[in-house]
Amino acid sequence: MTLSPPSPSALLVTTGLTKQFDTNKAVSDVNLEIATGEVYGLIGPNGAGKTTLLRMLATAEEPTAGEIYINGTRLIPDQPSPEIQRIIGFLPDDFPLYDDLTVTEYLDYFARLYYLPPSEVRSRIQEVLELVSLENKKDSLISSLSRGMKQRLSLARTIIYRPKLLFLDEPVSGLDPIARVQYRETIKALQREGMTIVISSHILSDLEDFCTSIGVMELGQLVESAELRQLYERDRNHQKIVIATLGDAAALEQTLEASPLIESWERLKPQGIADDAPPYRFSIDMSGADAEAADLLRSLIQAGHSINEFAPVKASLEEIFIQLGYRQTS
Repeated sequence: MTLSPPSPSALLVTTGLTKQFDTNKAVSDVNLEIATGEVYGLIGPNGAGKTTLLRMLATAEEPTAGEIYINGTRLIPDQPSPEIQRIIGFLPDDFPLYDDLTVTEYLDYFARLYYLPPSEVRSRIQEVLELVSLENKKDSLISSLSRGMKQRLSLARTIIYRPKLLFLDEPVSGLDPIARVQYRETIKALQREGMTIVISSHILSDLEDFCTSIGVMELGQLVESAELRQLYERDRNHQKIVIATLGDAAALEQTLEASPLIESWERLKPQGIADDAPPYRFSIDMSGADAEAADLLRSLIQAGHSINEFAPVKASLEEIFIQLGYRQTS
């Protein structure tokens, strides 16, 4: 059955997208819509179907069933779509590099391969090198680069022809913490330039500080797809708050135990001070939104507790997903 065309405001839409290998459905009935300028994080454990989905979206894999619309144009199976492929950039997790070339030679080769006008090649190479922070390596052999530098060079190659829609498959996998931070900063720079990005990872913390929307895949199915702000709003009726008192810790413990708003609490270990010296700090989990938190603070003060800290702690994306019942993805 052919479904009606998507909204023209959506850059990427899929309807019933499915990929089957023999008896195994790697991707099953995925309906997805991504607007221009979004950074969409695709999350899921290894084997969830993320790579297969990205390969279909990037026209590197034919779907078994379903439809894909990119920039308002439907992709037709077994038919080339040069107008679509010109606006797509795809970086798989195993893209090879040519170790015997310098960084500039490598980018020059791909710039010409993608038919950049000769007059623009040099300036565009300089632009992407600055974007991925490799200006000082432009004359270095690729074989001399670290793994993180090679990842950023691969990204530079992928964006050198200015694609509108960028697919990145596990781009920070295997990188050390510093290289991961550098790569994320590059993604943020692309985001500021208005590029639409779909990026996969099995680690939530890699994505939560720059994604606008998140999709969760499990066993080939897209079990959740929502804007990041909507996910945080779901957590508004549950809060974690750190409080501290300069008064009697035992008396505060009794008050916390008796409060109907507090689901659980624990006393935090002191840092750099004696166990019996104030302030005494507690972490509490409570039901309710901001109004209930204000009521709790008011009741603690009215009960005579010397509260000198009352700080709501924003839940991480991983904590929210665990609360929603999804498997941990790392």
